Amino acid sequence: MTAETTAHRVEIEYCTQCRWLPRAAWLAQELLTTFESELTELALRPGTGGVFVVRVGDEVVWDRREQGFPEPTAVKKAVRDRVAPGRSLGHSDRTARS
Repeated sequence: MTAETTAHRVEIEYCTQCRWLPRAAWLAQELLTTFESELTELALRPGTGGVFVVRVGDEVVWDRREQGFPEPTAVKKAVRDRVAPGRSLGHSDRTARS
């Protein structure tokens, strides 16, 4: 595989007690739409205790406990930096706050 076709797996772990499945599913849809050719898998992982964590491979790129609930643009940038560095996210790059 070339650098551009490397397999990338994203996992969103969400709290079932908090009923965060809809939020996780919506974020999953956003990521799959944005990175349809870069991602080979996106998993939703049920958890408990208020967890909402996004991982690319084994690397945590967003943790609600440390960073609060993510705006989709912030997660897209974090994922992009790992799966498609240098790729423009169009208007998301211009409108999001760092």
